[in-house]
Amino acid sequence: MVMSTPTLHVRDTIELDETEEKIFERLLGTLDHYGLKTELRVAGGWVRDKLLGKECKDIDIALKDMMGSKFVEKVRDYLLSVGEEVQGIAIIPSNPDQSKHLETARMRILNVWVDFVNLRCEEYSDDSRIPTMQKYGTPEQDALRRDLTINSLFYNINTKSIEDWTNRGVEDLKCGKIASPLPPKDTFMEDPLRVLRAIRFGARFGFILDEQLKEAAACDEVKAALSAKISRERIGAEIDLMMSGNQPAQAMTYICDLKLFWVVFSLHPQCEPSEGCDSDCVAYLDCTWNLIQLVGHSTFNDEQRRLSFYAAMFLPLRKTMYNDRKAKDVPVVNYIFRDSLKQRVSDAETVINLHNALEKFLSLLPHFVPNGDVKLAEVDLGREYVDVPLTSKESKLRVLTGFLLREIKDFWQVALLMSTLLYPTNVLDKNLKPEDRRALFVEAERAINNLGLDKVWDVKPLLNGKEIMDALQLKSGGPLVSKWQRKLLAWQLAHPLGTAEECLKWLKETHSSCTRSAGDMEELNGPNNKKVKLKIVTN
Repeated sequence: MVMSTPTLHVRDTIELDETEEKIFERLLGTLDHYGLKTELRVAGGWVRDKLLGKECKDIDIALKDMMGSKFVEKVRDYLLSVGEEVQGIAIIPSNPDQSKHLETARMRILNVWVDFVNLRCEEYSDDSRIPTMQKYGTPEQDALRRDLTINSLFYNINTKSIEDWTNRGVEDLKCGKIASPLPPKDTFMEDPLRVLRAIRFGARFGFILDEQLKEAAACDEVKAALSAKISRERIGAEIDLMMSGNQPAQAMTYICDLKLFWVVFSLHPQCEPSEGCDSDCVAYLDCTWNLIQLVGHSTFNDEQRRLSFYAAMFLPLRKTMYNDRKAKDVPVVNYIFRDSLKQRVSDAETVINLHNALEKFLSLLPHFVPNGDVKLAEVDLGREYVDVPLTSKESKLRVLTGFLLREIKDFWQVALLMSTLLYPTNVLDKNLKPEDRRALFVEAERAINNLGLDKVWDVKPLLNGKEIMDALQLKSGGPLVSKWQRKLLAWQLAHPLGTAEECLKWLKETHSSCTRSAGDMEELNGPNNKKVKLKIVTN
């Protein structure tokens, strides 16, 4: 993926909306009421976004010579004095692990949360990203300590003017460049998390990375510092913001190009990535992102898109296992989510389930497309359908597909999309155009919907557990009832128009037949006879 320098329209002034004007009026009113000489500046992302013509409600106020908690008290008292309601106040302690370097005071004004901090002047130790504030900073010191020049701009509320203390912020914004206020290696060594933030903002806005910044980000010292000084939780949070953003493939391309892939997505010690595996991971992600654009962005919700990108990126690792303490095989993808990124267990489970489901979809895909009249292979979904009379290819396809969709539920379309990357040839072989893979997905999706299987996991069983127990004359439930519940589900999938009475009749007849067969086997396997095995054959 090659990025071109974007052409951006950057405004010369900031236009406040009505709510912003009223918020700033109340803050200036507080200064006048108490005769405070401090200056109020909106910092960072709000200024950047307003200059780009984007709406932003994330208002961070930097105070020149006053703690945020003290100023918020003044604002509260001022609002009460003029008869206005105080909606809410919160003090957030510093927490470097969550990128909160300074104490932050928050106040809700006109239903908008506004953050207040003092201008910062920080120093960092060699082995930590936790800054030590020596004193109140000047606007220039604060700006130079920020991660990127485009995030170092201020809007001075007192003077209603834009301030660019690095003398580069506006220029870099106009030419679409990601650069640091200080020499990039110094910036990254102070706080290596800034490497990932630079990548995230570069991908988000489609900006190019400054060459010196890229050189510093890829150096061994910075990579070592990223591993040593940054918690896995913070790395995982940044990666998740990238994967949830508008350009996840571009963000991962940057990470791969800067040789940071295995620093970020560290593997279990038992696993060693093959050469080029990181590039393959990013290529699968890129193909999936492009395919989703072709299929239609609205086909999947935000969570489905996010996890589809993870599932695609880890496709080359889906069969890589390691042994846990009990010598059990565990997918390395599980390790990446839970140990490398410290993300939710449910995310790991969903991605692993997607990988398992796409393998099953690969066996079913030929039967969902035109001219796919080939013998229906058995898919490893259990043998519940063995006793069910399957009179047609369609009925067997409904059973196989129905069980699969009940496993993966709302993510079945994601798993189907993943399978198109590997069918009939691996997407990396480039033997099938993206438009053809889109057509394959659309055709298969249509076929599954025509089978009436969408939301099949919500289908109510024709017979409940008690009715099964009564029919089989069982006094208690257990594994046998569960087994028959799955058999009944297979019957129900094979007979979409079947009634509860027909299902009950089939249950009794099949159970009676199985009971007779078991009796015959017991007789054949008596004390004077050799044991025999019965092979069940389906048409």
